[in-house]
Formats: sequence, C-alpha cells, structure tokens
Amino acid sequence: MDWMACKSAPGFKIIGPYVTPARFVPDPQKLHIRLSLNGQVMQDEGTDDMIFGVAKLIEFVSSYVQLLPGDIIMTGSPSGNGTHYNRFLRNGDLMLGEIDGIVGAQLVRCVAEPPAT
Repeated sequence: MDWMACKSAPGFKIIGPYVTPARFVPDPQKLHIRLSLNGQVMQDEGTDDMIFGVAKLIEFVSSYVQLLPGDIIMTGSPSGNGTHYNRFLRNGDLMLGEIDGIVGAQLVRCVAEPPAT
C-alpha cells in the first residue's frame, strides 16, 4: 500500500502528451533519465541501474495479467526523491523530466489544492 500512497497523487503518473513506441527505443536498458526541480537536477540516472530489467518486469507482470498493446508498466524512479533531500513539492514548483535520446521533455507546475470549505 505504501507504493499506492506514494505514487498516486495528482501529477505523479505523468504520461504524454505522447508515448514513444518501443520501435523508437533501441535498448530500454540504455536510457538516461533526469528530473530537475526549479532548475536543480534532483534525479539523474540510467535504466541500466534498475534492480530488475525491463524484460524481467514484463515477464513478471504478464504472469499475473494479460498485457495488451498500449498497456503501460510503471516502474520506480531514480534515487533522489523528496525523502532523500528532505524537500517535498510545494505550490509553484516546476518539475522538468527528460529522457536522453527521446525528443522533448515534460514540464509540470505544482499547484496546491484549494483548502477544503
């Protein structure tokens, strides 16, 4: 349940505006992922450092569920999350996610929820 609680906040499952088809990723174990917060690099690591490789993850998930074209298996992220820095997201923060070799980047502005009335 901690995974659900930590990974299901609005804006935490960022996908798009496009999904890169597998045929444009020569080797999913050779991608470099970077996340910057307000211009400061917080996460910077390659998929070659994953505990379980992409093929192993697909094998494991498909032993429990039927995978269909377009399905997405979401993994963890590189080291350097909020707990690591004791710095959590705040209203107005800008997160920039990039994957080397994949065109484009994803920019997310954090917006605080309005207080309950």
